Amino acid sequence: MPFTVITLRNVPNSLRGELSRWMQEIATGVYIGNYNSKVREYLWKRISETVKEGEATISYSCRNEIGYSFSTCNTERQIVDFDGIPLVLLPWREFSEKTEANEKSANYDVNANKQTSSQTLSSETEKSNNSVSANSSTSDRQNDLVFLDIETTGLNVDKDQIIEIGAKRISNSELKEDFQRLIRIDRQIPDVVRNLTNITDEMLSNGAELETVLRDFQKFIQNSVLVGYNISFDIKFLNKAFEKFSLGTIRNKTKDLMYEAKRKKVFQLNYKFETTLKTYGIDRQVFHRALQDANLLQLLYYKMFSC
Repeated sequence: MPFTVITLRNVPNSLRGELSRWMQEIATGVYIGNYNSKVREYLWKRISETVKEGEATISYSCRNEIGYSFSTCNTERQIVDFDGIPLVLLPWREFSEKTEANEKSANYDVNANKQTSSQTLSSETEKSNNSVSANSSTSDRQNDLVFLDIETTGLNVDKDQIIEIGAKRISNSELKEDFQRLIRIDRQIPDVVRNLTNITDEMLSNGAELETVLRDFQKFIQNSVLVGYNISFDIKFLNKAFEKFSLGTIRNKTKDLMYEAKRKKVFQLNYKFETTLKTYGIDRQVFHRALQDANLLQLLYYKMFSC
């Protein structure tokens, strides 16, 4: 009899109770058991009929190319058949939301010893300045590289605001200039962001106006290739701000180091910035300050494209 796993989410309690008579619930909404095909089909039919607005999946051992099969009910992920092999089609919306949230929502914990790490990092980035472009792809070498990071009051591009922009421009294998601006905003910084970044309301009160910063940033990046980690997040916030002041949108080429990490390190535990840095031998804290994290991006880029 094939081993069977069923998962339930947001289903009526009556369905969970009924399924508990047939299977063991080893975690909330996760049921396991051994059944022949008739029992399995009966259970799945009952689930499909009573799941209502909830979601359900079933997976079980099967004599096919991959050794198992599965079905879903009311989930956005679809099953497609590829030469007899069942594959999961991940909706683009779900993929992009997960990608966007991956780094910017990660663990709002306060990193200690930032100043010491920053000084060490600065010396390391100076050493790598002469090597980055030489080890990059041919297309990258045709343009300056700008390593970009921003800090915001939250994750919602429609409600939250940019509080800091940091960037480093590399031209012809050498550091050309840095860009760092704190931005005045019309609200207090959320506690979680203040604890994460050590940026205070007082610091921002002395910051620059957003429109001025954006105009300066446009001049800074010119036609450079923009390099970031989950860079789509940064670009969305920046473009929203550019549009607010009728400054157009960013049309530069971009390179996403999170995408590169997923392509190059398919078995990495997760793709948080900190994890990828360690994977490439960079034992440094993520500062959650824009320019310092741009320094880390430069180091990571060098490591990625010199391996």
